[in-house]
Amino acid sequence: MFEFTDQLKNTIALKQRPKRIISLVPSQSELLWDLGLHHELVGITKFCIHPAEMFESVERVGGTKNLDIEKIRILKPDLIIGNKEENEKSQIEMLQKEFQVWMSDITNFDHAFEMIACMGQIFEKETRAEALIKSIGESLQRIRNTFSGQRVLYFIWNKPYMVAGTDTFIHHVLTYLGLVNAAATFQRYPQLNDDELLAINPELCFLSSEPFPFKKMHITAMQKKLPGTKIRIVDGEVFSWYGSRLLHLEEYVKGLQFEP
Repeated sequence: MFEFTDQLKNTIALKQRPKRIISLVPSQSELLWDLGLHHELVGITKFCIHPAEMFESVERVGGTKNLDIEKIRILKPDLIIGNKEENEKSQIEMLQKEFQVWMSDITNFDHAFEMIACMGQIFEKETRAEALIKSIGESLQRIRNTFSGQRVLYFIWNKPYMVAGTDTFIHHVLTYLGLVNAAATFQRYPQLNDDELLAINPELCFLSSEPFPFKKMHITAMQKKLPGTKIRIVDGEVFSWYGSRLLHLEEYVKGLQFEP
């Protein structure tokens, strides 16, 4: 019998090392694939698009917040990997009645490293996990405080406008990079109206490519509301995925420019 504690302090008891895994979070699916669990991974969500080989070859079990519970039952997983923020609590509780479910809860890099290390332990991929943590840690040190305190609003949604506040992984990444989150007085993902945007008046606006796919036309609309702000569409994956995708953050940040 193997026992592990997840990041919500749940105890997961396994009779043997998992041979059939379902991952309900894109960043964690990519991580499991990169750890070499190509044959064990039997289910992912429709948003688990990286790498392409995994997306094309592994069965999909719905969206992160709209899981196909019956399909999950058919796949008979030994272990399900989820996340507190990205999955619906009611669906996770339903799955926990039938399956072993390991849940992550990640708002900073230390939480991400803890999750990666635990995946390595559960699936006997400790060497790969430790090497990945080392590589990510070294790359992050090279980009710490890249910026010089510019005030930024990071948008995740349009109509209504939603931004990343404190107690989020995105907030941690922005702060680590030397940016000041202009929404730091708000918790989680607040909705902002036009008057609130004007009152905040950030130096920078990052329009994320996900979960809402901001486009150039949204830059134009935002520029009319905030004429003095520099606005840029940014890759949401490198700012919000907390698995092996963190290896891409260094190169992306070094190439980030602030022209409107």
